[in-house]
Amino acid sequence: MTAYDTALFWFRRDLRDEDNAGLFHALANARRVHCVFVFDREILEALPARADRRVEFILAGVAELRERLRSHGGGLRVLHAHAREAVAALARELGAGAVFANEDYEPAARDRDAAVAKTLEGSGARLHLAKDQAIFARDEVLTQAGAPFTVFTPYKNAWLRLVNAYYLRGYPVEKYAGRLAPEPAGAALPTLEGLGFAKTNLSTLALPTGASGARALLADFLPRLSRYHEARDFPAMKGVSYLSAHNRFGTVSIRTLAREAWQAKGEGAATWLSELIWRDFYFQILHHHPHAATGAFKRQYDAIRWPGLPEHLAAWREARTGFPIVDAAMRQLHATGYMHNRLRMVVASFLVKDLLVDWRDGEEWFWDTLVDADPGSNPANCVWTHLTPARGPGSDQIEIGTLAGSRAWQSREQSHDLAEFVGHLRQLPGVRYQFMESMDD
Repeated sequence: MTAYDTALFWFRRDLRDEDNAGLFHALANARRVHCVFVFDREILEALPARADRRVEFILAGVAELRERLRSHGGGLRVLHAHAREAVAALARELGAGAVFANEDYEPAARDRDAAVAKTLEGSGARLHLAKDQAIFARDEVLTQAGAPFTVFTPYKNAWLRLVNAYYLRGYPVEKYAGRLAPEPAGAALPTLEGLGFAKTNLSTLALPTGASGARALLADFLPRLSRYHEARDFPAMKGVSYLSAHNRFGTVSIRTLAREAWQAKGEGAATWLSELIWRDFYFQILHHHPHAATGAFKRQYDAIRWPGLPEHLAAWREARTGFPIVDAAMRQLHATGYMHNRLRMVVASFLVKDLLVDWRDGEEWFWDTLVDADPGSNPANCVWTHLTPARGPGSDQIEIGTLAGSRAWQSREQSHDLAEFVGHLRQLPGVRYQFMESMDD
């Protein structure tokens, strides 16, 4: 016996049909499940540029997801509308007793979901949210005093004590796939131009899209997992998974990734699992301290007066600082929408600690240009550049220094030519800098 005759599943940051917690719960609890994805005008209209690789990446993922659902006898309605109104309106049109979706911990998303839930309640329907982005979320990992953690290492240790095979199991969506409802006849996928955006160079980059792209990247990474703890520090090496954009938009299940890391042996797997635990940590920080999406975790740090000059910020953004590794990394960001994690640390540190520019100005630029830009990790990592690194977001200390002696900075001595992204350096006789194009953790 199912709880609902008809339900609607709302795809958001979970663009896959495999191991999708919310989709599984919808199918397990309704006789018929319609699926929808909304290109939310509230989000799209706020983007600063009309050529945005993120929109193109999402559109490609949605197109692949639609074909996957069709192969199961279902379909995907794709709307270009204001999600706050459109989802509830579609549920009424379909006579759906409930809308299912996966939790989103971003403050704006939580506000949107609360509005949708209230509208649904007015028509006798419900909004059900499932945990899908994280292994542990909100209040599942707490201190012995029952409070949220604010420092990573104790959080990680508690996380590792709690995790087991149960939390890493996949959701067998295929078991109930026969309950998927087809889309209306003649339903069309919007074009990039129809969404108000121009084509980018995404198709020429080494970033495969959709769930199939995520599977290919994971298959390529797993044989390199044992060396991850060493290779990840050097942008010139193929050392990371390159799955960050796929994690951002849910074209891969976090349970799949964490399970691979948890079951593997060795320092490489343990280090990668630690990086995945950082995602959960940032999600719970964002849940309990939503102000951290736009400001410092310790609010008093927002009062710091940064003496950096606007022209220095402009030089940093435009890769005109004169520091080859900084300029190369910033040009890579402009050219690809990607920057290796260690280079993100270098350029953010340079902006804050050398140019003395407000970290929020740098974070805003990262948000506008990174394909994998995330409101949890972006601000937290930018804040890290002016907090004592060992202490993390909860620190009461400020350290002014640089990453000049770090392995990330020294990686400029690797074996590929930095001038790929700083071409004018080729004109300098007797100078050779090292760099390599890459994708993120």
